[in-house]
Amino acid sequence: MAESKIQMNFKTSGNKKVSISVDNPKENLTSEEIKNVMDSIVTANIFDYKGESLAEVVNAKIITTETEEITF
Repeated sequence: MAESKIQMNFKTSGNKKVSISVDNPKENLTSEEIKNVMDSIVTANIFDYKGESLAEVVNAKIITTETEEITF
């Protein structure tokens, strides 16, 4: 069974790397849609990482994993 997630990567105000992942994203997301959401996350300033806010969008990845169960 294939599963996917979107990993959004940011830098904090202290220049640390932070990732936010969302399981099972909508199919056919455009890079523009993803960038707009990430910009909105930074602008809304709703996440805190060890006392630092998210300050910059770095990149995003859609990761697909396929799992095959082995039976004995």
